[in-house]
Amino acid sequence: MIYRFISHNYSFKLREEDRQVPKEQAFTVGGKTLQLSNLAKIYYPESGFTKGHMIDYYVKISEVLLPHLKDRALTLKRYPDGVEAPFFYEKECPSHHPEWMETVTVPGRHNDVNHCVITDVAGLVWVANLGSIELHTSLSRVGDRASPTMMVFDLDPGAPAGLLQCLEVAFKLKEVFDQFGLEVFPKVSGGKGLHLYVPLNTPASYDDTKAFAHAVAQLLEKTNKDLVTSTMRKDARVGKILVDWSQNDEHKTTVCVYSLRARPRPTVSAPVTWDELKRARKKGSVVSLLLEGDTVVKRVEKSGDLFAALSTLEQTLPKLH
Repeated sequence: MIYRFISHNYSFKLREEDRQVPKEQAFTVGGKTLQLSNLAKIYYPESGFTKGHMIDYYVKISEVLLPHLKDRALTLKRYPDGVEAPFFYEKECPSHHPEWMETVTVPGRHNDVNHCVITDVAGLVWVANLGSIELHTSLSRVGDRASPTMMVFDLDPGAPAGLLQCLEVAFKLKEVFDQFGLEVFPKVSGGKGLHLYVPLNTPASYDDTKAFAHAVAQLLEKTNKDLVTSTMRKDARVGKILVDWSQNDEHKTTVCVYSLRARPRPTVSAPVTWDELKRARKKGSVVSLLLEGDTVVKRVEKSGDLFAALSTLEQTLPKLH
């Protein structure tokens, strides 16, 4: 087996007739030469999904993924030996990054951090080659890091609750924002949860978004005590859905839309429609919401980027009274 990179359409081809895979191969990506290694290494043992398949997915999805990475400090979640092996987060852009890789220095709580900023397919392939299965981004752009362009809620189920219960909470949260006249965009987490985004793209601070998100989470908890908690403690989550408002923080990151997740299978944190969530809730089944890479690529080819409005839609966060 060997992966062939076709520069004009950025496509890896897996040829079964080839029995040996070189440990390292040179590929041209957007006019830049990259040395890619260990493409046949199994990253997802349950499905046989390899490092080469992972890079292939990121190349194929790059047209819709890159706008969501643009101008945002990137944190890498690296699994150099696959999803069943140890992983680590890496905020500091590796010192051996190519000279053409853009970086941004962000003041941290203890030290300044020099993050990678992905602007093109070559940069995306380079970080993927590091084993960066998951890509986590800031809610603000590098030019104005104190101003989030969106507000996010992470609906995190505590067993025995699961994604079905997250759907119930999602629709309750949507009802709240419908009353404010604000659009909310859902994406599956790629695991058992659900993420809801409120695009802003208008002046707002993290103090504003965090306080507002906390107030909404507390409201849902008050009116749905048997289903919802806004408390971070694990013992408070049992059988409930944590409406995690705390992600709205300058020092935190959220898994980027279209990022693969390190789960038993190569699922993606992918955009979905409210109609899809409604159908899943009616059927009492979330199978249709467990989206893997190939499926997500086909969805994008058919429907485009369901999260495109996150970068452009201007909405004003209501004032808390």
